Amino acid sequence: MRRRLLALTPRTRTTAVLVTAAVLLGAAGTVGQALALARLLGEVFTGRGPTATAVTWVAAAVVARGLAGWVRAAAAQRAASGIKLELRTGLLGAAARRSAYDAQDRRTGEISTLLTRGLDALDPYLVGYLPQMLVAALVPPAVLVAMLLHDPLAATILLVTLPLIPVFGALVGLHTRDATARQWAALAHLGGHFLDALRGLPTLRTFGRADAQEGIVAEVADTHRRATLRTLRITFLSTLVLDTVATLSLALIAVPVGLRLLHGSLDLTTALTVLLLAPEAYLPLRALGSQFHAGTEGTTTAREAFGLLDEAAGTGTGTAPAAPESVSGPAPGRPPRIRFENVTVRLPGRPEPVLHDVSFTVEPGERVALTGPSGAGKSTLLALLLGLVRPDGGRILVGGRDLDSLDPEAWRRTVAWVPQRPYLFDGSVADNIRLGAPDAADEDVVRAARAAAAHDFVTALPDGYATRLGARGTGISAGQRQRVALARAFLREAPLVLLDEPTAGLDAGSERAVLAGSERLMAGRTVLVVAHRARLLDGADRRLDVRDGAVRAGEATVR
Repeated sequence: MRRRLLALTPRTRTTAVLVTAAVLLGAAGTVGQALALARLLGEVFTGRGPTATAVTWVAAAVVARGLAGWVRAAAAQRAASGIKLELRTGLLGAAARRSAYDAQDRRTGEISTLLTRGLDALDPYLVGYLPQMLVAALVPPAVLVAMLLHDPLAATILLVTLPLIPVFGALVGLHTRDATARQWAALAHLGGHFLDALRGLPTLRTFGRADAQEGIVAEVADTHRRATLRTLRITFLSTLVLDTVATLSLALIAVPVGLRLLHGSLDLTTALTVLLLAPEAYLPLRALGSQFHAGTEGTTTAREAFGLLDEAAGTGTGTAPAAPESVSGPAPGRPPRIRFENVTVRLPGRPEPVLHDVSFTVEPGERVALTGPSGAGKSTLLALLLGLVRPDGGRILVGGRDLDSLDPEAWRRTVAWVPQRPYLFDGSVADNIRLGAPDAADEDVVRAARAAAAHDFVTALPDGYATRLGARGTGISAGQRQRVALARAFLREAPLVLLDEPTAGLDAGSERAVLAGSERLMAGRTVLVVAHRARLLDGADRRLDVRDGAVRAGEATVR
């Protein structure tokens, strides 16, 4: 797991060299500081006074340790940023692929948790724990060699007591690993459940179940709280155990050194050297033990991230969607024939299916208006065609082929969608329009804006098409946002147009502009429009009434 994590960025080898060099420099600085400081204190205690040479060596050792610590932290932090960027990019792609197949996929909640809280746990693991493992592997042996050269007896005691810290740390660490796994499972469950509750919030409010969900979310959050407290208790216990073992081990070295110094069998400089070096041998292991929780949490996070990535790529053991059989959609520019055959859709929090055994056909070039009460399933029909929702039963045929057999990206390129509340991103007006066709030239963007009745208000903005909008289209009105969304659809030049109440909530002037743009967009294309306005209904070739899970034409259910 650790090797795969470090292999995510090409700079890992350079970072490893820098960190190793920094740790070696720090080890040399640790030993050098102890030796120079012992000499300096020996000169002071004997009355000779500190010499310039001793002071210089102490200063040089301190600078070396400080420089080593800075290089180690900076290199590790840079590598951690690169690794997290690669993981976040991969997880975002996995989330997008999951959403394309199933908007209700609960595992998307786990990906969301990893993208936010989860991957942040890699910082203490990559910046603190892994470099500390290298320090713990290199510094104690260097200190042991230096003590062996000055006092073999103290070095022997150090050699015997030093393994006690990792042994006790490993015993406590086994419990920490299990507790951290339970904590992460509780956090992932909380994220997934909360995401499901948010997605189904309109349905929950319609059926009066929002208050009940509040209690369920609070219960899941309390489970995560209890798991976190259990993990923290074990972490604090491990710190106490390691500090106690290190303190007793230091006492086993310090007491004989003091007695020998008192009886004159050990000189002052050697005694000071041993007393200054001994804590430096235990300190890296104590620090590693205190960061063991961070290491366990980082390992758990990395394992979960790679598991989701493998599952999304089809190499894991999960239930990733099967690869589509066909890699192309309907021929561009040719309106497709669409056939719903016994389609059933169920949504979370809704006891009855939102659509049940629905069958109807939309002929090429036909304009079909979908009517019915709010929540009846009209937007769900559009979401089915977009591939954002998959049917629980039945199938959708496009040009005689099952929609599930088409490549989702290729299919969506043949669809222009104007939702009721279009989302505009933090970027220029031109960039937001160009989402319909990322490679479109500037003149094509202007042409699409003119067709959508957006050109006049765009050119009146401070920087025209280069005017930067805030997130969700901050800076322009709702009607203007709707016309930008229409311009996207014009730029796409798709044979199938899906309109979801494009004039809802607009003032009279904006409604007229959006209706005029919509009429131009629908001309010569296959259209499904969710509509209540008379002008959109009057222009339809046929009306389908959606209610009670069924689709009817007049009084007869369409079959």
